[in-house]
Amino acid sequence: MPAAATQEQLRQAFRQWGLPGAIRVDNGTPWGSAGDCPTDLALWLIGLGVELIWIPPRCPQNNGVVERSQGTGKRWAEPATCADAGELQRRVDEQDRIQRELYQSVGGLSRLEAYPSLKHSTRSYSAKDEAAQWDIKRVIEHLARYVMVRRVDCKGIVSLYNKNRYVGRKLSGQDVYVSLDPVKVEWVYSSRDGVCYHRQEADELTAERVMRLEVSHHRIRPKPPRRTRVSLSPANHAVG
Repeated sequence: MPAAATQEQLRQAFRQWGLPGAIRVDNGTPWGSAGDCPTDLALWLIGLGVELIWIPPRCPQNNGVVERSQGTGKRWAEPATCADAGELQRRVDEQDRIQRELYQSVGGLSRLEAYPSLKHSTRSYSAKDEAAQWDIKRVIEHLARYVMVRRVDCKGIVSLYNKNRYVGRKLSGQDVYVSLDPVKVEWVYSSRDGVCYHRQEADELTAERVMRLEVSHHRIRPKPPRRTRVSLSPANHAVG
């Protein structure tokens, strides 16, 4: 599911259940990335005051309760017997309600009876008030904890949030350590010993871009030329 679609689903959940204090996520799309920067969706949640807890890569057992719950939901909903996506969604909603409100799982009580706080987090959320709740300072403070290693290419360039940034040809072939200055909101490129090589404005870290999930630069790759196939039949050949 694309990050924007996941964002809308989360907004619906937040309206119903309230903002959670934290969300435990895996390292797949759209939570994890090939690099070591938090993804656009992760930054949006952090700006809302929701802590992200990433489980270690390839360790689903660290999120065992959720994995088991999803497996139970799949068995109960029986996707293969659904006529369409709408029917599957209705079944999933119903089995979720049964697991939460009816199934005796905690000392003879349902989960909702045992943990009434599951009904709402008490942290209200409204889409129209999201901008007022959201704070870019949370994002800056979170990113300031990171130190990312980048290898400078032959042109003196490194990539950060999928955007090429020039740090100098004299650093070609070397590793630079990238961190964020939270006061000036600048990317700082340093040696392993902390010697600063270069600084650049972190122009992608604005409230507008994070909330629109536009921190990462999306490169447009040209489509390869379309190949035309020529079919040769006996009629195409001259008879000698």
